[in-house]
Amino acid sequence: MTWTDLANEEPAIALGPLDGRYRPAVAPLVNYLSEAALNRARVHVEVEWLIHLAATGAVPGVPALTDAEVAYLRDIPATFGSAEIAEMAATEAVTQHDVKAVEYFIKTRMERAAETLGEGTSLPALTELVHFACTSEDINNLSYALCVRDAVRDAWLPAATALVEQLAGMARESAAQPMLSRTHGQAATPTTLGKELAVLAHRLVRQLRRIEGAEYLGKINGATGTYGAHVVAVPGTDWVAVSQGFVEHLSLTWNPLTTQIESHDWQAELYADVARFNRILHNVATDFWTYISLGYFAQVRGQGTVGSSTMPHKVNPIRFENAEANLEISCALLDTLGATLVTSRLQRDLTDSSSQRNISTAFGHSLLAIQNVSKGLAGLDVSPAPMDADLESNWEVLGEPIQSAMRAAGLNGTPGMEQPYERLKELTRGRRVGGDEVREFIRGLGLPADVEERLVALTPQAYTGLAEDLVELLDVPGTDSAAS
Repeated sequence: MTWTDLANEEPAIALGPLDGRYRPAVAPLVNYLSEAALNRARVHVEVEWLIHLAATGAVPGVPALTDAEVAYLRDIPATFGSAEIAEMAATEAVTQHDVKAVEYFIKTRMERAAETLGEGTSLPALTELVHFACTSEDINNLSYALCVRDAVRDAWLPAATALVEQLAGMARESAAQPMLSRTHGQAATPTTLGKELAVLAHRLVRQLRRIEGAEYLGKINGATGTYGAHVVAVPGTDWVAVSQGFVEHLSLTWNPLTTQIESHDWQAELYADVARFNRILHNVATDFWTYISLGYFAQVRGQGTVGSSTMPHKVNPIRFENAEANLEISCALLDTLGATLVTSRLQRDLTDSSSQRNISTAFGHSLLAIQNVSKGLAGLDVSPAPMDADLESNWEVLGEPIQSAMRAAGLNGTPGMEQPYERLKELTRGRRVGGDEVREFIRGLGLPADVEERLVALTPQAYTGLAEDLVELLDVPGTDSAAS
């Protein structure tokens, strides 16, 4: 059989799922983490460096720029679109160097400045101020920092925060819903559904706060971080101050000591936090999958899809399963980035160049998982009946409070309270007991009347301790928190 050559189809067919099947879910990241977005950021950094040099008088003989000239320069990255992307790609095909293509792209615009600003503009004479005293990594490290920062703040964090708010809302709605716990997969002390969801939300919130507080570092100090070219070309300028002022002008944190590259430690720190968020979210997905399998949730809302190709009754928890897979892929990439980016041989090697091009993929799979979990949660309704049935079938879980009450009574001087744990073990271990058996056992213990009355009235459904109240301690920014 002869197959059509899909590699030559137009429009081009995506090789990977993020740019194919899942494109709508991850499209917001294109504005920050695509190759085109990186090139736009490079143009922005180069333009701002030129403006900064002129404004600070760092290079003698450079005239002050007019407001119109500054606006013209800043319009270059502001209008960076499909035509500019194609032009830069054509230039890079000749230069075989991406940052050099950016430099030539800006110089071309400056050479044409008179067409917009008139013959009196100084920009055509200032083209050699573009990329002045810079190594490529001066531009790249700042551009990546801006791209990652804005991707996190404007695309990833809003989606992650909305998901946590959604989970917190479910926790509050089900705060009083009793549920059998399962420690080691075995029936254990009852809790409430809301308290368990609140635990998951609380864990995610802690990671969000770490990610929100991330530092994004940058440097602009030359080929080996020594300002060598700077001080030889213009020895009278305080280049350290100029560098710091420029990095901080970009709203980044200045890194004063680097080799040719900014050391990428901030990236490793950020990616570790995002990976940790991913792993907790993976726990959310597996717990919900398990609760669905136990019948604690019904998948009813928004389920117009096919669950099984052959079994009409089925609605598969596909959103949570999809999230698991994408979170695992994201974590693998984030772990690799965090491990490789902090190492560079001597003053520079290029392993980070290839590695950093996968930042978008790592965040893309995480964002896709976040959206899948959110959609999965939105399709669930709590099913109290199966939870109540599980509790009613496991009266043996009351062995814990009974033996604890016996201990307390014995310590308070009540006779006959010896070996409470062992006596409850004999009653409950390895077999099911019902309410009548438990109440009969309690009445035969000789407990103080008030204690006996309290225990006789206890049921698995009522044995949830402070679980409902604990949900009030959940503090999620952006939601109505009962804790003040």
